[in-house]
Amino acid sequence: MELFDQLRGVIGIAVLIAIAWAISENRARHPGWRWIAGALLLQGVLAVLIVRVPWVWAAVGLVNDAVSAVETATLRGSSYMFGYLGGAELPFALRDGAQPPLVIAFQILPLVIVFSALAAVLWHWGVLRWVVNGLSFALRRSLGVSGVVGLSGGASIFLGVVEAPLVTRAYFARISRTELFQIMTLTMATISGAILVLYATTLRDTVPDAVGHMISASLISLPAALLVARLMVPATADDSATEVDGENAGGGLRYESSIDAIIKGTMDGMQLFLAVIAVIITVFALVALVDMALALLPMIDGDPLTLKRLMGWLLAPFMWLLGVPWAEAQAAGALMGTKAVLNEYVAFLELAALPAGTLGPRSMLIVTYALCGVANIASVGLLVSTIGTLCPERRAEAASLGMKSWVSGNLASAMTGAWIGLVSWGV
Repeated sequence: MELFDQLRGVIGIAVLIAIAWAISENRARHPGWRWIAGALLLQGVLAVLIVRVPWVWAAVGLVNDAVSAVETATLRGSSYMFGYLGGAELPFALRDGAQPPLVIAFQILPLVIVFSALAAVLWHWGVLRWVVNGLSFALRRSLGVSGVVGLSGGASIFLGVVEAPLVTRAYFARISRTELFQIMTLTMATISGAILVLYATTLRDTVPDAVGHMISASLISLPAALLVARLMVPATADDSATEVDGENAGGGLRYESSIDAIIKGTMDGMQLFLAVIAVIITVFALVALVDMALALLPMIDGDPLTLKRLMGWLLAPFMWLLGVPWAEAQAAGALMGTKAVLNEYVAFLELAALPAGTLGPRSMLIVTYALCGVANIASVGLLVSTIGTLCPERRAEAASLGMKSWVSGNLASAMTGAWIGLVSWGV
């Protein structure tokens, strides 16, 4: 029985692949069993290297120290601007045992602005472009993807839903439908830049080395996203690979100077800062309204119905297949449902607020990795709108692929969670 529990994730991965194939636009075509096996092998190798090889995890863990330094520096600015609400010394004494107040909008969300500015500067200096091109090269050599798809995969780890398409905007008019869908899925299945740091900071007291785990999740999700995307929207016989030329690499993501990068990055971060606040307020309000309506129904097991309970029941078997014990599967399913339907940050906030012992260490890792993706309804709308603005002639096609990318992004993130469950047994 213990061996079955350990290997249950294999069944989960098979089910995820079967779902992707079942809803494919053309089930008679697929990328080939050899390519599928290679994509799965790459996911497994990445998961093993990250979880089981100490020096690899130590290298990834160094990022946590860098993020902590930026967080400390950001608190200097937020405490100056917002006083004790932003992290400065309290002007009053706390009651015995009370914790200092944590105001998310003033102490955590300012990281979005700072990291957005840093990412813009590093892109202008060529540091991020060098890393993105390196990841693009790795994807092209390992999985044989086109240059444009590889470039998008590298960019999606560092740039957000709006910024990542700018890197490949010069090619949108001539890429194939399957390449467009792969780009959309890569964006949905990863978290990047300032958002990654925001989520990791939220989980710092719940998941040790959260930044490293989030970076690892995005890396493992790259081959998972490409596998799911190729199954759901296979290439046709007439499709040809769209390669990248040096002149257009980077697309419309350009800055005139370092100062220009800082200013534009800050402004982009400010828009994201306000968007996150607005989304969180709206989502919490809508969930409260739904829960009020559900409370009018008869209670079950002595407790009123809530949206979280319904999602937990619906997705508990799904999370069990990924490797979460059945006793913890309902709580995990509720989090996964919150992420897919509402917003992944709300899911991470709920994960951080779970009572101690709700999820075991292995289940916590599986859920954390499965939640690492921006595949929610709001992000789909933002991505379709961005592509439609950059390339109006592909707007209708991007819209038709929007909900498919929502499904594929969630399947890819879930596959990453299943792999972590397989390789983290006993860790």
